[in-house]
Formats: sequence, structure tokens, C-alpha cells
Amino acid sequence: MRRRGASRVAVAALLGVNLVLPTRPEPVAAAGFVEAYPVMAAAMRAAGPPYADWAADGRRFLTFDPRGDGRAVEVLGDLAGADRIAVLVPGVGSTLADFDRGLGGVARRAPAVQAGQLYQELRATDPAARVAVLAWLGYDPPDGVLTAGGGVSARRGADGLAALLRELAARRPAATITLVGHSYGALVVSLAAADAPAQITDVVSLGGVGAGVQRAGDLPGGRRFWAAEAPSDWVRRVPPVRLLGLGFGRRPGDPTFGARPLPVGGVDGHDGYLVQGSAALVAVAAVVLGGVGAGDAR
Repeated sequence: MRRRGASRVAVAALLGVNLVLPTRPEPVAAAGFVEAYPVMAAAMRAAGPPYADWAADGRRFLTFDPRGDGRAVEVLGDLAGADRIAVLVPGVGSTLADFDRGLGGVARRAPAVQAGQLYQELRATDPAARVAVLAWLGYDPPDGVLTAGGGVSARRGADGLAALLRELAARRPAATITLVGHSYGALVVSLAAADAPAQITDVVSLGGVGAGVQRAGDLPGGRRFWAAEAPSDWVRRVPPVRLLGLGFGRRPGDPTFGARPLPVGGVDGHDGYLVQGSAALVAVAAVVLGGVGAGDAR
């Protein structure tokens, strides 16, 4: 009886400590497939505004985790029936708080807005196409350019993205998948593509800082590599070097990288590639729909 009583006291003490010093909770859920929608909706309702409003509006998420800078993977379109899937990965400074409103309150920077513009362009280009777009904030991007140089966040993000791509390929084996990375996100998608299923046919860099390889032809799997880099994009001033683990190497938009160029008419600065009316948005939609060949996106 004394031993049992002592055990109860010990358990109570541990519980008491845990109430004062709680352990880090497990993630709400890992990225999965469409069966995750109701689970994520419940998590958003529990998180309160503004996320509860997302669930009330019927928005669908594969991942939602409000802890820290947050994680979110939103789906536009019918993922379960899509033949063409685009996965859009944002760059430096992206957080869950800015997922809808955009970094600094600038809507064109918001992953949800960019994915929405691409989805609308896909539907307008081919209304009969079965398409889906994923706004993938499934990693913790660096907070700023100065903290991004080592590429650690990109490698972690690529691992998480690769897991999602394997899931998509298993669930939709007949679908083709295009990876679209903006800025630092271009490095993430390029690293993920290096060991991705064959369904990933195209990689698109929009104002990308790097790709993890020095030439487009070095990307394994024979995937097509596309790049857009506007003349007014500040990324052009990023030195194309990599030394002692710092830097990103040659930019995908550098002509010597050998990517297939995308037009940049109507693109202003670093964040205007997927703005409605830009030539880059039209070209990216054409790549996703598979209606372009070498040079056709120009």
C-alpha cells in the first residue's frame, strides 16, 4: 500500500510539474490527402479568428498548425480528381499570419492570393481541365535575407515537400505535378525535385535565389526547368556565389544557368510574377497545363 501510495504521489508530482512546464505539443497533423480536410477544419475552428473564418468559408487544408510562425497547406480545386497539380512554395519571411494578407500587408505577396491567381488563370485558360493548386507553407522560411544564406531552412523544407510529393504521386499516379517556387521557395522546390517521383515533370523558378545546382541540366530526372526574372527584381543583385556553405550559387534566372525562360511582361519588382495580367502568370499556367514546349512560353 505504501509503494502504491508513493507511486500516486510521484505521478501527481510529475503531472504538477507538467502543468507548470508543459511539454511541446505534437503537430496538429502532418500533410496528408483529402481526408485531412475535416480534421484541419476542426483545428482552425479551435484556433479561433481568423482561422475559424477560413473553415467557415469552406476552405480546404491538408495541413494547419498555428504554433510558432505556423504551417498551412491550402488546396484550390478538386485534388482527388485533378490531372494537373501545381504546388506553389513561398519564400523568405512567409508566415501563417501573412498567409492571406501578405508580408507587410501587401496582398500580392500572400501565398493564398498567389495560388488563387494561378488557379483562376488555369480555369480561364482551360475550363475543362481538372486542375488543383496547393499553396504550400509547409516549412519555416528564414525571417530575412541575411538569415537565409546557409540554406538550412530550404533543406528542411525540401524534405517536407518531398514527403507530400510522394503522397500525391501515390494517390494520383496519372497526374502530372508542377513545382513553382518564388524567391527562396525556388531553392526549396529544386531541392525537393532532386529526388521526387516521375510525376513531377516541371520546376518553375520565379525570382529565385538559387536552385541547389549550377545548371538546369544538373537537376536529376530530366525535368524541365523554367525561370522568370524581371529586370526590376532586386534578386538580380544577389551575388551568384556559394562559399563555405553560404550563398546560393547561380540564380535560375541567370542565362548561363540554362533554364527555359518565361516572359516577364507586366511584372514589377520581386513580388509581381503571379499578379493578374502579367505574362509570367499566363506562362506558368501554360506550363502547368502541359501546353508548352521548349521556348513556347516566351
